[in-house]
Amino acid sequence: MIDLETRTEGRTGALRRAAPALLGYAAVRALGLLALALWSAARDKSAYTLLTARWDSLWYTRVAELGYGYEVRLPNGDVHSNLAFFPLLPWLERLGAAVSPLSYADAGFVVSLLASLAAAWGIFAVAEHVYGRRAGVCAVLLWAVLPVGVVQSMAYSESLFTALAAWSLYAVLTGRWVTAGLLASLAGLTRPVGLAVAAAVWAAAVVAFARSRSDGVPDGARGAERALGDGARRVLGMILAPLGAAGYVLWVGHRTGKGPLGYLDVQAGWRNGFDGGVAFARFVGDKFTSFPAALAGVALVAGVALLLWLYVVCVRQRQPLPLLVYAGIVVALALCASSYFGSKPRLLLPAFPLLLPLALALARLRTSRSALVVGGAAVASAVYGAFWLNGSGPP
Repeated sequence: MIDLETRTEGRTGALRRAAPALLGYAAVRALGLLALALWSAARDKSAYTLLTARWDSLWYTRVAELGYGYEVRLPNGDVHSNLAFFPLLPWLERLGAAVSPLSYADAGFVVSLLASLAAAWGIFAVAEHVYGRRAGVCAVLLWAVLPVGVVQSMAYSESLFTALAAWSLYAVLTGRWVTAGLLASLAGLTRPVGLAVAAAVWAAAVVAFARSRSDGVPDGARGAERALGDGARRVLGMILAPLGAAGYVLWVGHRTGKGPLGYLDVQAGWRNGFDGGVAFARFVGDKFTSFPAALAGVALVAGVALLLWLYVVCVRQRQPLPLLVYAGIVVALALCASSYFGSKPRLLLPAFPLLLPLALALARLRTSRSALVVGGAAVASAVYGAFWLNGSGPP
């Protein structure tokens, strides 16, 4: 009874600590949705349709409604198969539609809204654990005001994935290995980059094993039993972590009849692959062949340089290893994939550990100055998000 009361008080206290971050996050996202609604209305478009029934959102709802097996054959021979989309979001959309009057698209929107709040809380928990409460609030607000922050409110899988990844990383940092493994497995059922979460769990577990061996087993039978139990939980977490991603990839290979690498063929039909960044480098290089496209090329080079610089700062500030492993893989997969280049900014959205150095710097400012910085960035993000989603291409 006492233990239950302690846990309840602990959860209430955790929510109370996170409340400023969550309220600030909700305010930023509300501003973004308001800007989108006004901009879309001026262009005689539906903001809700842009959020729930265009681009990838349609593919997810189609999986939820009809299952896998749908594909589109393009005139150039490419085959766009819905097997490219991982199943957790469609499963949740189907569940939401089954237990409520919501449509699949409506359910996807609700899932994304709730998942974005869970992601914000998870980011706060990680940042608070590493740098303190004020830095945690700043990290959440910075994630909210990213130029592509509007994706957090779309019926896409980025918010769901970021929530699972953030809480898995928090579980790793606090030694909850089984929870970390379960959440990593669910992240692996959400997006291909879920393997980054599994890698973070594995890296942290291997280091923990090495440290336990170097420190030796604690004295006494109780200490030995505790060390043995911790080791077993770490092993179980390591086993669980990659099961989601590996299970889906192997199922796709079996379904297509092309073996364990069948999922790569599915992605190839979308012209997605990992080429080490060659295609992206060519894309950027082509921008410098004309003007004003060269300005976009300069912006892309500056953006990549900023990402790499932030990662170097994360290393220098000695962020915990699982955060470095996770962020490094997310960035590498985003930059080195030959996928649709316009989507790269949103593919980087889950790489929230890169924001921690900026959050730490922001936390050191006076409250009035930090509020001014975040407020200005929120307005800019809202306007850019409205402009972006009203464009012709998918985010």
